[in-house]
Amino acid sequence: MAETTGDTLGPVTLEVIRNALPAIANEMAADVSRTSYNMMIYEVRDFCTALLTPDGALVAQNVGGVSHFVADLGALVVDGMAQHGNDFKPGDVIITNHQKVAGQHLNNIVIYMPYFYEGELVMFSMVRAHWIDVGGISTGFGAESHCLDPWQEGLQLDQLKIYEEGKLNELLLKIIRDNIRFPDSSLGDMRSQIAACKLAFRRLDELFDKFGRDTLMAAIKRIFAETEQRCRNVVAQIPDGVYEAESFLDNDGIIKEERLRLHAKVTVDHGKMTIDLSGCTGERKAGINSRTFAGARVAYKALTLPLDSVNEGSFSACEVIIPEGNIMMARYPAPMSGWSTIVPSVVDTIVKALAPAIRDRIPAGHHGLLGGAVVFFGVNPRNGKRFVVQSIEGGGWGGRPHEDGESGSVSICQGDVRNATIESIELKMPVLVEERSLREDSGGAGKHRGGLGIDMRVRNFVEGRWNLHRPRRIDCPPWGIHGGRAGGTGDMLLKLPGEESFTSMDASQHLVPAESVVIVRTGGGGGWGDPLEREPKRVRDDVVEGFVSVEQARRDYAVVVDPRDHALDLAATEQLRHERRMPAAAE
Repeated sequence: MAETTGDTLGPVTLEVIRNALPAIANEMAADVSRTSYNMMIYEVRDFCTALLTPDGALVAQNVGGVSHFVADLGALVVDGMAQHGNDFKPGDVIITNHQKVAGQHLNNIVIYMPYFYEGELVMFSMVRAHWIDVGGISTGFGAESHCLDPWQEGLQLDQLKIYEEGKLNELLLKIIRDNIRFPDSSLGDMRSQIAACKLAFRRLDELFDKFGRDTLMAAIKRIFAETEQRCRNVVAQIPDGVYEAESFLDNDGIIKEERLRLHAKVTVDHGKMTIDLSGCTGERKAGINSRTFAGARVAYKALTLPLDSVNEGSFSACEVIIPEGNIMMARYPAPMSGWSTIVPSVVDTIVKALAPAIRDRIPAGHHGLLGGAVVFFGVNPRNGKRFVVQSIEGGGWGGRPHEDGESGSVSICQGDVRNATIESIELKMPVLVEERSLREDSGGAGKHRGGLGIDMRVRNFVEGRWNLHRPRRIDCPPWGIHGGRAGGTGDMLLKLPGEESFTSMDASQHLVPAESVVIVRTGGGGGWGDPLEREPKRVRDDVVEGFVSVEQARRDYAVVVDPRDHALDLAATEQLRHERRMPAAAE
């Protein structure tokens, strides 16, 4: 194997290393899943694991790790090096969540450790994971527009060493423990994150010992270069040009009369892509801001090599322009508790911009949010212990050039995030899940129908507090494309004991009595293509499955289905479609 050193890196060794590095991140993820304490991690999988070089280059991320988490991990390493530099020592463990660098809500805690080989700092292992509480009003998720500065959100931890050369910082640990509501859970998650980082060290020792430092670092450099070139090859198939699109959110939660503009300008030039988000609205007083390249990078990855392992080369041929003060590059101390609210819509807008260039690859808009957040918490009177119910409910994706959109799926930014199982929720929490069902008529009509949203209906058996953050896309639904119709929108609905009907809500930590019922409702995806081109039999099948009502079949698809036995009336359908097409032909 002498050929495998330096510039003569052999192809077999290169492939072994190419697959071994993501395997380390995947094993870290398995470790976190097995040993974490809160359902958002072990059940919902709201985390990512990664390896990075000291200059912030991403070496590997776990398959299915949260997509928008990974976009800015390098910025954290660069900032950590600026703050600690040569002070990093073996056994150090850094904890950080500060919004001034890679702005997210404070629940997203990063634990990372420096890896040394033969005395040289060569890599960092890192886990970013969603803690259920970090003080302030952070329980469950951020409070979005109801949180006006980071100090209301919770503890801000700025590149602090929770362990220094293997020795625990007891004072820092006490400060954290004393200021969060669920210390056993959150600090258990911290230990889980540390264990995963240490696991990575054992695997890296094996790789470095087997291949040597020079070979391994040469392989990483080659992997970056080859990934970049493959991305360029995909982009080179898109016609050169400048493409633009915009979309909107209803408001920021404070100024209810002002829509938020999201604008993407995508320039394709001989294999290079520039994504300019300068046209997005400026930073807000509400906690809907973020500080991240995630929107642009997730879109680029989805358009180039969506199924390949992610590394620094995955983004090298993509220039991202986001000016300071933009809602996507907000300046500290702008509140960021609802940081992720707009990121999926930004991704969708970037993809939408390219619809004229690659018609056969671009879907209609998906529900465009990070899903319906189920958050209920309080004290269980039976045992006196605090509890928190958490889940993320998916919505519908847009219809695609060759098939219908997926139903009940989380957003494009969330990797393998999933909803919590009903069994786990009911076993551990004083609630009853009365319904988790696909929403009839929530998918936008089209030749290829949009996917369906979800209704998650929960009854709480004890007094407690609900986070009911109304979606910011109720008046700006997921768009259809090429003649498709818009998808349905979501909502947060509450019915108190004794009430006959549900009320739309937008509230944080809303106190409710026992026997209250909440519906977390998610949106559907837009339709792709003219609904009159959908085969009548497929529409009838959708009616039978409960995806489309008899009324929507007639209204949007001009398909006549008998409401009693669901028989398809082809003659009436052909006549109705002929009548619908007549005005269009006359124009």
